[in-house]
Amino acid sequence: MTSPAPLAELLRPQRLEEVLGQDHLLGPSGPLTKAVAGARLPSMILWGPPGVGKTTIARLLVQAIGARMLMISAVLSGVKEIREAVAQAELYVAQGQTTVVFVDEVHRFNKSQQDAFLPHVESGLFVFIGATTENPAFEVNRALLSRAQVFRLEALQADSLDRLMKRALASETLAGLSFDQAAADRLLLAADGDGRRLLNLIEMAGFAFADRPFVVDDEALSKAMPSLLRQFDKGGDSFYDQISALHKSVRGSDPDATLYWLARMLDGGADPHYVARRLIRMASEDIGLADPRALEMTLSAAQAYERLGSPEGELALAQAAVFLAVAAKSNAVYVGWKAARAVVERTGSLPVPHHLRNAPTALAKSEGHGRGYRYAHDEPDGFSAGQTYLPDALLGQSALYQPVDRGLESKIAEKLASLRQRNQEKKTT
Repeated sequence: MTSPAPLAELLRPQRLEEVLGQDHLLGPSGPLTKAVAGARLPSMILWGPPGVGKTTIARLLVQAIGARMLMISAVLSGVKEIREAVAQAELYVAQGQTTVVFVDEVHRFNKSQQDAFLPHVESGLFVFIGATTENPAFEVNRALLSRAQVFRLEALQADSLDRLMKRALASETLAGLSFDQAAADRLLLAADGDGRRLLNLIEMAGFAFADRPFVVDDEALSKAMPSLLRQFDKGGDSFYDQISALHKSVRGSDPDATLYWLARMLDGGADPHYVARRLIRMASEDIGLADPRALEMTLSAAQAYERLGSPEGELALAQAAVFLAVAAKSNAVYVGWKAARAVVERTGSLPVPHHLRNAPTALAKSEGHGRGYRYAHDEPDGFSAGQTYLPDALLGQSALYQPVDRGLESKIAEKLASLRQRNQEKKTT
């Protein structure tokens, strides 16, 4: 006796019109609707979060134009399976059939595996459709990406999830099961835009409440399924979107938003060690020398979490995050560092000026190493006015580090202005 198919499989749409939440692609004027109307599909990347219908849409598109579909999972396959798919496509084409090769989780293929598709996409042997939860600009080879259109699928909104729930509860599998409004709202929140997750949760509820008819209220649902969590995709776009929101909230000096996004990430399963590393990065990138305590605070918070773990250590991360949010902001060091790297890349290996070179031997001294160098500690105020430290070719260029007039950097800016004035006066004397 075979096991019954999962609810998500039983309710998989059979026509493009049944797909929920992707009207921008499949509506009357959507690009995929127009492609089907023309009976010709372009090679494409379907990019979107889990559970929004990427595989289903690919299958229905192929079905709609009457083509043959070959499916490859990048998780389970390699170059051998790609070659087999190419050979099968050649047979179909010889029989006059349009062929589509669908690659699920295409970002899991390495560069050489992705490159294996290129000549066949270019020759028109088959149409290529890749599905990915990752940003294709980062995870798909540029050459393959240039030959495919990218269509972004959206997370399912509340109305689409509600319609999907109604479909599920109308099925024979769940006959007699229903939810009160509070329980339904909890399930929709837990699904967090993922249709497959919603169906899996409803199916779990069906197992938990097998004695039906039964109206599940919020209290019963919470007791039966206590581990419902909001979505946090540790390796996909949801991850980077929430990290981005946290970072921008800190940069924007909003402690409330900072705490919210930090809570969202930790509640959803983000690695607190990773969050701590990101806070340390923010301390240098967005606060810098405007308040050097920021780096100390984030390093201490990371150490505190190492000692305490969750949940006690999370408070130290929250303390550090709020400090970053309310601290004076400066990206002067960050901008200066990027500018310095750009100068090095542009100018290459410029020679070290002779007066700055090491002179440990008589030969080095005879070649002028160290000649003319003035020891700063022997000078008034510990500053050798007029002495230069950059390669000769870079003298006179704009300053790489330009402090802002905020926090401690305002004092640093005053000091640098004074030192530069003394350098200028030395040159004119």
